[in-house]
Parts: sequence; C-alpha cells; structure tokens
Amino acid sequence: MTLGTRLAFVLFLGLVLGGCAVPAWVPWVGKTSPAPPPPARTVDSSRAEPAPATAPPAPPLKGLSDDVVSDRVVAIVNNDAITLGEVLESIAVWRRENRERAGAQTDEELATQFLNRLIDSRLQLQEAEREQIKIDDAEVVEELTERVKKLGSPSLEAFEASAKAEGVTLDAIKKRVRDSLRVSRIVRRKVALRISVTEEEIDRYLEANRLKLETGLSYHARHVLIVPDTPAEESWTATRTRAEAIRTEALGGADFMELARRQSADVSAKDGGDLGTLKRGELAEDIENQILRLAVGEVSAPYRSSLGWHVFKLEAKESLEGEALGRVRQQIRDILFREKYEARLDVWLKEIKQRAIIEVRM
Repeated sequence: MTLGTRLAFVLFLGLVLGGCAVPAWVPWVGKTSPAPPPPARTVDSSRAEPAPATAPPAPPLKGLSDDVVSDRVVAIVNNDAITLGEVLESIAVWRRENRERAGAQTDEELATQFLNRLIDSRLQLQEAEREQIKIDDAEVVEELTERVKKLGSPSLEAFEASAKAEGVTLDAIKKRVRDSLRVSRIVRRKVALRISVTEEEIDRYLEANRLKLETGLSYHARHVLIVPDTPAEESWTATRTRAEAIRTEALGGADFMELARRQSADVSAKDGGDLGTLKRGELAEDIENQILRLAVGEVSAPYRSSLGWHVFKLEAKESLEGEALGRVRQQIRDILFREKYEARLDVWLKEIKQRAIIEVRM
C-alpha cells in the first residue's frame, strides 16, 4: 500500500473512530458504565490509535518528505515495530482535525510527539494482550454501528460501500475498533476500577472551595433607584429620605413592583425594577453584596451608590442546598475522580514502560 493510500485509509478511519479511542480522562467506556465520565478536557488526538499518554522523549525526525520510505521502522516496542508511515498517518489525522492550529508546528516537531504517543498506545495494547482481554464480534459491530450512525450513514452496509470506495476494508476498520475497545477495557481494569472518591473527600473539597463553587449559582432581584436632582449633599439627603419612605411602604405591604414602576429612575422601572436572573459576579461587587446578604423576600435599607440611592428586594437565591448541592457534589466527585485517575494512569504507564524494551531509531 502506498503512503498516499495509507493516509487516505487513516483519514477515513479518523472519521469513523472519532470517539472510539480512549481519551486520557475517560475511565468508563461502553453502555454499562457504572459512573459518569469526569468533565471533559482538551485531549490530543491521533484518534485511530488507542489511549495516548506520555512516552520517553524521542529526537525529532530530520528531513521528512514524501520521498522518505514510509515502511522504515522508527521504533520497536518489545517485539512490535512502529513505522514511519504510522507516524505520518497520525500527523495527517491530527492536521485534518486541527486545521486552525495545524500550521503552528512542523512535521518534524509533530513526529516526535506522535511517535511518543504511538509507543504509549502500543504498550497499552500489549498489556491488553498480556491480560488476554477479548472483545467479541457483537461488541465490535455494536460500537461500529453507533459510530456509523453519528456519521449519518443510513446503515452499516451503506457505510461499508463508502469504505470500499475509499480503498478501506470493513475488516481493517473492525480491527481498529476492536483494538480501541481492548485498550479501553485494560485501562478500566488497571486504573478506573482501582479509584474511589469518599464522601469525606467531597466534604473537604466543598468547604475549601465553597466561595468558588457558589460563583455559578444564580439569584433574582428587583430594585428602586432614586437619583438626586443635583450633586449637592442636601439633594442626596433628600433623596435618601425618599428611598426610606419607599422601603417603609414596601415593608407595610405595598407592591414592590408597582413602587418601582412609579418611582424608580432606572431603566428597569417599566419591568417593576426587575434586574433579572443573575449569576454571581455579574453586578458590581458592592451592589451584589447588598443583595445577597438579604433573605429571600427581604427589602434592603437604602444603599448609596454613585448613581443614587437604591432599595433592593431579593426575589430568589440559589444556594448550595437541595438540587444545587447535589449537582455541585457530583461535579466535585468528577473533579476528584479525574485527579486520581490521571495520577493512577501515570503510575501505571510508568510501570509498564519500566518492564518494556523500547528502541527508538529516528
């Protein structure tokens, strides 16, 4: 197979296997996952290859060109050879999927990075073989069918016809899918299933990061703004008196929305002083502090800003309780799981590298 044909082959596989290879942060793979995956992060992508990781640095290739023999062996991982063609294929897929930043690095620079990833991928696949992990044909077909649907192909048969038109056999694609699933299974067995996050760990993280976590919570408020007629202090004093009178009316049962419509100088007056549903940090800090210190339904004492005197009413406030607390605790669980997962994955990769024989020939 010529290099051009091989590149076409891998680019086609890149479309099919876009979600099959295991990103470094995904501990659970398949429909029977016992827990949701941690939050997504940016991952490197030679997507036709299993789970990229970090390998011992290799020297850059010199003088890459179309004239280079693509079948030249550039690394041996135990008894498994990696060819220059495989490195170039990985680069081609990456450039195709990262067109906006593809010009930032040369092929020589990318070759070093992708050779390291291929070495790590090969080691993980060898571990799956050593553990005798098998993927049956039904699992491969199910996974492939799911990927084909995402491509918009009406059926696996139609997809196979398209593959043949690209010079790609369905058996070759199935092999890539099978290898990817095997790596997923070994990573789950050696890494994900050996990690747990306790409620005590979640509690500690919650208390240490409560202010940061509350930033994403929302609140809903209204206000009345009374603006002084002149910059003179006497005018500001008179304006405060009006604001205090408005607060007294509101505390006496008057409709706050109607008070705002009649007396507020803010553009929100027509909406009954409605400031809308806000996230913490959207308003000026001093204004927000005045609002958030209120209990729901409470009306504030007059507060002076550079615009005039404000009277606030807090309509609703999301807090770290109930559903919101449940969501936050799950987010914390995912964060802690990812941290432990990455640390455990790094340890495991180092272990398998230490007992491997790796020869780089670039």
